[in-house]
Amino acid sequence: MDMNRMIDSLKKHPDFPKMGMIASHLGVVRGTSLNGQGVTGIEITYDQEKLSIIANETKQMSGIVEVSIEIFEGRLNVGDDIMAVVVGGDTRDHVFPALVETVNRIKAEAAKKKEFFKPEVEIAKLGHKFLRG
Repeated sequence: MDMNRMIDSLKKHPDFPKMGMIASHLGVVRGTSLNGQGVTGIEITYDQEKLSIIANETKQMSGIVEVSIEIFEGRLNVGDDIMAVVVGGDTRDHVFPALVETVNRIKAEAAKKKEFFKPEVEIAKLGHKFLRG
């Protein structure tokens, strides 16, 4: 996953002169779940057809010229890259909402994720509380 390469690819798009902005998202594996529990990693898969549909529908949004999506699948550890999304378009009023919607749709419609949690004792030590005597 190379964000610079992805951005360079958008700059080579035949309609690049219509772009006034390129925005990007790089998702990485967090060390905690949304509820605060310690995570050692995740396993993630994507529906490739849904990814393609999402990218194509984003390209149809007002002011959007191009969208690039790269993903990593399988078992990933804390700190590993998960997904990169780059959106190029005319203005930030179009590009930022398109980027946010694309990322949210990928997570909701195309991704299946399983988190692997740290054992309770390890979590307790990190919080300086011991669950077991």
